[in-house]
Amino acid sequence: MDLTTAGRYRVLGRPRDPEELLLVELPADGMDDADPEEAFAPTYVDATGYDDGLAAAVGSIDAGNVVDADLTWHDGTPRFDTLSVVAETTFTFADGVTGMFEAAKSTWMVAEAENEGMNARVTRSTDGDPNGALYVFAKQSGARDLFSEFRNGIMPLEPLIRRVDGHENSTLMDQPADHRSAECSESGESDRIDVPPEPEQPRAVFVMRPTDEPFIVVYIVFNRDGMLAKTVRDTYV
Repeated sequence: MDLTTAGRYRVLGRPRDPEELLLVELPADGMDDADPEEAFAPTYVDATGYDDGLAAAVGSIDAGNVVDADLTWHDGTPRFDTLSVVAETTFTFADGVTGMFEAAKSTWMVAEAENEGMNARVTRSTDGDPNGALYVFAKQSGARDLFSEFRNGIMPLEPLIRRVDGHENSTLMDQPADHRSAECSESGESDRIDVPPEPEQPRAVFVMRPTDEPFIVVYIVFNRDGMLAKTVRDTYV
């Protein structure tokens, strides 16, 4: 007998095969109650062979979207039974970028000065309004590939995204230890952010690996359709 499961998922795109979608299950009860051993488990779902209505829904899903889905499992292989989009956030993975912007470089310089492997800051518009959460992570030596781990769901991006959700009402200082950093403005002062929840205002998340810098960038732009997101796309994608 086939098993059907229901859940909310983050779509990571099609990193392994164009005929399957990679989903990461999101904790039903929020981040605080998530089991670290089971949260954000990646699942590859067949994206082919559906009837017209469901085929159109599956075909229109973009990396970064949050979806509610019923999955039917047959011999351990999941397929969509129902699918609906909750948030139209987008993920963009850009490898080999050049000309990294100064905010990323200066954020990394602070990490180096403090002998830390990561750092973060809030970026602001010319009017002083928060418009993004910028993270930098040291490129890993040896066999570990942090960029690929983000892309394949091994290293979850979700804890970073949840920290800027309006309903979380938290600062980046509240992050769990494995994603901890300081939220600060350019002046270095502690800074709270207040943006609409993700379903109301989708984010644009950019994961970038520069060729000429020792760090990887995760830039969560608060408004997917705003000028900042457009600028980053036009410059690096």
